[in-house]
Amino acid sequence: MSATNIRGLGSSVSFFTGGLCDSSSSSQTNSFNENGREQIRVGDEAKEESKANGEEKQQGGVKTSVLHYAYRPSSPAHRRIKESPFSSDAIFKQSHAGLFNLCIVVLVAVNSRLIIENLMKYGLLINSNFWFSSRSLREWPLLMCCLSLLVFPLAAYIIEKLAWQKRLSDPVVITLHVIITTTAILYPVFMILRFGSVVLSGVSLMLCTCINWLKLVSFVHTNYDMRSLVNSTDKGKAESTSSKIELFYDVDFNSLVYFMVAPTLCYQISYPRTEFIRKGWVLRQMIKLVIFTGFMGFIIEQYINPIVKNSRHPLKGDILYAIERVLKLSVPNLYVWLCMFYCFFHLWLNILAELLRFGDREFYKDWWNAQTIEEYWRLWNMPVHKWIVRHLYFPCLRNGIPRSSAILIAFFMSAVFHELCIAVPCHIFKFWAFIGIMFQVPLVLLTNYLQNKFQNSMVGNIIFWCFFSILGQPMCVLLYYHDVMNQKVNNRK
Repeated sequence: MSATNIRGLGSSVSFFTGGLCDSSSSSQTNSFNENGREQIRVGDEAKEESKANGEEKQQGGVKTSVLHYAYRPSSPAHRRIKESPFSSDAIFKQSHAGLFNLCIVVLVAVNSRLIIENLMKYGLLINSNFWFSSRSLREWPLLMCCLSLLVFPLAAYIIEKLAWQKRLSDPVVITLHVIITTTAILYPVFMILRFGSVVLSGVSLMLCTCINWLKLVSFVHTNYDMRSLVNSTDKGKAESTSSKIELFYDVDFNSLVYFMVAPTLCYQISYPRTEFIRKGWVLRQMIKLVIFTGFMGFIIEQYINPIVKNSRHPLKGDILYAIERVLKLSVPNLYVWLCMFYCFFHLWLNILAELLRFGDREFYKDWWNAQTIEEYWRLWNMPVHKWIVRHLYFPCLRNGIPRSSAILIAFFMSAVFHELCIAVPCHIFKFWAFIGIMFQVPLVLLTNYLQNKFQNSMVGNIIFWCFFSILGQPMCVLLYYHDVMNQKVNNRK
């Protein structure tokens, strides 16, 4: 044994001896509680020192920690009041990472078995027409319509340019903008209904149309507000406002171009920007986007399509059968919905933001923890939420509209756009999407009441998931599917 090891062993022995002697002598003069506290203190110090220095003692081939000598049999094992980890007072103070990993393992195992069982029973049901239809090559009118949407921002820019130069009065500017924005939403609707399309192409065009319309309204509304502030006779109001927002005296074309492609719906002359583009990061996100998009298509073709084809109309027939179909459809529909959220709100919008060096990437918040339906709509889609708050909700309040009516107007507008994005591509106007969104209003009142009654975040969150994902969305899928199938049968006749 080396001299260094001998000195280290000697210091360890003297430490143990000193600790034993100190505890022995103190037991003669102090009470049991003081002795216990001293032993706990010595044990904690020894534990800290053993962790810091890695002190271990080799005896007979077995490594013994310093803690084994410092923690005496007379040391108290119970020193303060503690709750069980799963008790109601402590469950949310604990880390549940292990249980979360267990859930992931169970989900992977169970769904892997279901996938293998489905493939063994039905074979591969993937149909390329889901992605590439033979009609897609003949849908050039829809493609041209999508490209022509760029004309409307250009027209809005010209009008705003003339307005800033005081060549057009405000009533004329407002009238022209109403015509432009109305045409921007009705023109694609006419093209889809006139030429027809596969559902996927129609939905894509309507999504681009709605985004284009929301951006146009934000651009026009922001410029109108800026002109009002600049031309305001109340200089004090203009100066106080200019300290919070950036006043400009002319419309900027470069800002409009950047805004039309940026992942935001709220116009402003400048945005927070990052310093550089992470090309490797973009490539990794693109790979994830391809993988999850393919997985989403696989679930739709392999599970959702067979379920809805083998089901009857949910509003016609046996109620128990309809509930069974809805519940069976809820799981694959939930997977598709989560994949859609991850692909669009996380992957695609972050990819676009990275390529444009767009800094504010709060495209969503923790909506999965929502305790009420109202809270979910505030957290789910932040670009749309910010647009509604900025250009609809607060303007309503400033014009004397009550808060409840302003919320109802916001839901009504959301319902109209949901109906346009689904009913127009399907060529069906049964207003299922409109009714589904407007039905959120009584659900908001109900979930708020239940949350106030139970005062439990878990209860509110479970109610949210049940109403929104387990029952609502599968019901809408079945309703629209059967209406589309009935329409095809009627067209053949």
